[in-house]
Amino acid sequence: MEPGPTAPSPGAPRLAGVVETPLAAAEVDLPGTAVPSVPEDAAAASRGGGRLLGEGAAAAGDGLGRPLGPTPSQSRFQVDLVSENAGRAAAAAAAAAAAAAAAAGAGAEAGGKEIPADGKTSGESGSAKASEEAKGRFRVNFVDPAASSSADDSLSDAAGVGGDGPNVSFQNGGDTVLSEGSSLHSGGGSGHHQHYYYDTHTNTYYLRTFGHNTMDAVPRIDHYRHTAAQLGEKLLRPSLAELHDELEKVRCMLNIWGVMLFIRLSWIVGQAGIGLSVLVITMATVVTTITGLSTSAIATNGFVRGGGAYYLISRSLGPEFGGAIGLIFAFANAVAVAMYVVGFAETVVELLKEHSILMIDEINDIRIIGAITVVILLGISVAGMEWEAKAQIVLLVILLLAIADFVIGTFISLESKKPKAEIFNENFGPDFRDEETFFSVFAIFFPAATGILAGANISGDLADPQSAIPKGTLLAILITTVVYIGIAVSVGSCVVRDATGNINDTIVTELTNCTSAACKLNFDFSSCEINSCSYGLMNNFQVMSMVSGFAPLISAGIFSATLSSALASLVSAPKIFQALCKDNIYPAFQMFAKGYGKNNEPLRGYILTFLIALGFILIAELNVIAPIISNFFLASYALINFSVFHASLAKSPGWRPAFKYYNMWISLLGAILCCIVMFVINWWAALLTYVIVLGLYIYVTYKKPDVNWGSSTQALTYLNALQHSIRLSGVEDHVKNFRPQCLVMTGSPNSRPALLHLVHDFTKNVGLMICGHVHMGPRRQAMKEMSIDQAKYQRWLIKNKMKAFYAPVHADDLREGAQYLMQAAGLGRMKPNTLVLGFKKDWLQADMREVDMYINLFHDAFDIQYGVVVIRLKEGLDISHLQGQEELLSSQEKSPGAKDVVLNVEYSKKSDLDTSKTSGEKSVTHKDEEEDGKTPTQPLLKKESKGPIAPLNVADQKLLEASTQFQKKQGKNTIDVWWLFDDGGLTLLIPYLLTTKKKWKDCKIRVFIGGKINRIDHDRRAMATLLSKFRIDFSDIMVLGDINTKPKKENIVAFDEMIEPYRLHEDDKEQDIADKMKEDEPWRITDNELELYKTKTYRQIRLNELLKEHSSTANIIVMSLPVARKGAVSSALYMAWLEALSKDLPPILLVRGNHQSVLTFYS
Repeated sequence: MEPGPTAPSPGAPRLAGVVETPLAAAEVDLPGTAVPSVPEDAAAASRGGGRLLGEGAAAAGDGLGRPLGPTPSQSRFQVDLVSENAGRAAAAAAAAAAAAAAAAGAGAEAGGKEIPADGKTSGESGSAKASEEAKGRFRVNFVDPAASSSADDSLSDAAGVGGDGPNVSFQNGGDTVLSEGSSLHSGGGSGHHQHYYYDTHTNTYYLRTFGHNTMDAVPRIDHYRHTAAQLGEKLLRPSLAELHDELEKVRCMLNIWGVMLFIRLSWIVGQAGIGLSVLVITMATVVTTITGLSTSAIATNGFVRGGGAYYLISRSLGPEFGGAIGLIFAFANAVAVAMYVVGFAETVVELLKEHSILMIDEINDIRIIGAITVVILLGISVAGMEWEAKAQIVLLVILLLAIADFVIGTFISLESKKPKAEIFNENFGPDFRDEETFFSVFAIFFPAATGILAGANISGDLADPQSAIPKGTLLAILITTVVYIGIAVSVGSCVVRDATGNINDTIVTELTNCTSAACKLNFDFSSCEINSCSYGLMNNFQVMSMVSGFAPLISAGIFSATLSSALASLVSAPKIFQALCKDNIYPAFQMFAKGYGKNNEPLRGYILTFLIALGFILIAELNVIAPIISNFFLASYALINFSVFHASLAKSPGWRPAFKYYNMWISLLGAILCCIVMFVINWWAALLTYVIVLGLYIYVTYKKPDVNWGSSTQALTYLNALQHSIRLSGVEDHVKNFRPQCLVMTGSPNSRPALLHLVHDFTKNVGLMICGHVHMGPRRQAMKEMSIDQAKYQRWLIKNKMKAFYAPVHADDLREGAQYLMQAAGLGRMKPNTLVLGFKKDWLQADMREVDMYINLFHDAFDIQYGVVVIRLKEGLDISHLQGQEELLSSQEKSPGAKDVVLNVEYSKKSDLDTSKTSGEKSVTHKDEEEDGKTPTQPLLKKESKGPIAPLNVADQKLLEASTQFQKKQGKNTIDVWWLFDDGGLTLLIPYLLTTKKKWKDCKIRVFIGGKINRIDHDRRAMATLLSKFRIDFSDIMVLGDINTKPKKENIVAFDEMIEPYRLHEDDKEQDIADKMKEDEPWRITDNELELYKTKTYRQIRLNELLKEHSSTANIIVMSLPVARKGAVSSALYMAWLEALSKDLPPILLVRGNHQSVLTFYS
């Protein structure tokens, strides 16, 4: 083994212009000293700058600052100290001999040919082992390009090469290179630089590989360090460029004036007093006014169809909120019918009691009368809107007369024509009884204000809803609020809280303590303090009839108010429900979408509303029913207000309401107030309402109805995405946040299910996936297809639950289209960083120009600093020739008259196929592969457009089975990771991401690395430590010490036979003919190239043998992708490498990152 360099003594002189090498990939511990390794790979070392000199020509020894051992660093591994110390002793002798040889000028050998360290030729070496170690290897001497000319010349002369221009040569396999590059300086030494010599292969301290001449670095812990090791420089893996580059109106008032106006407002005044009653009314008015403003804004932002509040909310916030609130709002209106009918029935029962008429008892009489009433109202509703509208006009007239009758009656008292100040003063403050509170009273009153959406609920029947809804709603709120406050003040000024009802209960004797209003008015109602009385604000719900000038008119008004409100709700609920069902938000309710007659009346909805109302009428308690619906109405109001805020916040250009008198922050305040009021009224009912809304929201979200209403949710989603993308563009990349963002060359995304499912498995909820599709052929036809495909295939991806984007592009050929996609796909930081291709299985039969184009995709990706992933299944990936089967691709959407024809990334031999039966024009769509979430595994029949159904052949049957293998749960098997070369960690990251998914969680990761026989235990411990630092679980680590073994003869022969048709055989041709063929067919393999890369060719064949030996039963293999140097390796030879490496194996991913770290062990 070649000894490693050691650090010079502190006093040792340094050569000006000589640089230190960067730290290397492995670390070892020596007693008292931590030692970093330095690049074993010549190309990695060349990045440090300077010249690479032949080993025999390199000057050595402490006099040149050559370290005799590893430079200090920290490590977690111990090595054989005896062998290492022995190596140092040998190094001293070798250094002296090399220096002598250099001085004599005998060491200069053209082409980098070496002389062994003992100064003799390999044939003269006293040790065969030493001679073998010396073959094809280089010692690296780093010299600053800015060094003095004398030093430069002397070094150049010693190397046997000219001092002008770079010196580049290949050795053996052609993978080890001598080159000039830019210098890399360390930060220490006060401007002085330490001169190192490195043997890039024999010294296993430094970028040690597994014995082949390769510039690829094996995985090392130092590659992932943020800073340099102690007393050394940061170790860097060879860059991708070094490996790859070439060398160089009315209805609202009727509904608001409901049952509460006549039979509960007086009771509210008795409980809360005039002052707090006005506050209750004002609070309700604030909520309804804000909601009215929001309703007006939404109603004037475009044409309003039927559906009322549901329509407004769903078109503003989307189907999720609309579907949830539409259902409970329709239900609330159905329950409201019961509330108003019970109010009507209470009045009728009171009238019957005055005449001592009872059918059974009060509760059951209310139930009987209520049931009869709702049947009559149902008949009016079913008769149509014309009859209902006429009935409402009549009821409005009666209601207005009743209100006028009450106002007149308040000025007609028994002894005076005006209200008394004493009563007003006494009733101004609250007197809560029977555990009532301000908020419980508010809860009972609030339904009186919930009629503001009555006009909006019949929006489909309004001639001009955009004008009628704002004017009618706001005017109704104003008028009804004034009337409510007026009646509250009037009734509180005329009637005391408790009275016996006997006009003869007057004061007979002088009282000394007369403080009540009744006492001051000479009435003695003191008995009410002992026994409950039946009259007064607190005891009699028919106070307004007593105060009025003509009591029967008040009864008529009660009938009018209750029946009109009940009728309005009975009409609203079915229409809201019908609109909801028409949108198919809840498929189970689709039967209620059907309408009848010229007005499309929802008869089925009427029946359902009737049954719900009848059920609640049987409760027969108004104070029980009212709070139930208050929360449902409030939830609707909250969402209407939130809709306006949300739409304004989203800043959608489509949000342009004609009604300008709204403010987004006031709307938000209204939404918050509604939510607060809900809990104030009844906390558990509010909580229940929220749970119901949330449950419905989740259901609709899960079902994903196929609707597009341009909601503000969509607008805000876009705005958020835009803002976050812009914000993200200013964030620097960090290794901890690296995500594989894949450009998958799929073509139409349903032709390669296996490819798309596999990529989706490691990008879902982790990184970006873009399905690239290159359209070729006539531009006009291709553009037309792209316009159709963009919407069609994106829907297909969503339908099949693929979290991916479809990106079509038109280009003259596949390579040009892929270049467009790699450069332009994505947005800001949301751009692909990895190109994913399917393996070109048919390359042996394909036009080699297509193969050349395919291989050039790799080069283009590396040039743009992309990682590359190639996926191969031995059955193949492309099922596009089976796409005519309905049974196979049931989820595929076909355009009329068109047939999808694809050319996959494993490109078929034909380059132009007819894709349209109607136009006759030719266009090719290139697909790579995609995952088809719903491709069945059973279909075995191939169906032509016309004719008999024929069974699939065996190959197609296997192809179909293979195409669905990644849609299933993977068994308890292994994911074998052959991490041979350090590409930054992408080869290891992808398997880890797979194991985080449910389908792959039972799979264990096995890691295979290359090594040498005498260092297997050391390499295993080093890799175990590295994986532990990365927090990646593994089941086993296997170090392959026999990678260097020559492959079997029959496999070498098979490889030679495979490439024979693609060889140039220039030695058998005249020079001019050979040059012409090479120019016309650059993909051909030259004899020199084949000889130069023989070692690397054998490596691929040998690796395939090892893969079959160790990983034949793995679920999937993830392996380092070999890199071919541009301009040096022909497309045919590189394709043959990939074929030889990956044939006859389980599914295999050949992965090569861009050599930027994607893993880190730092927190």
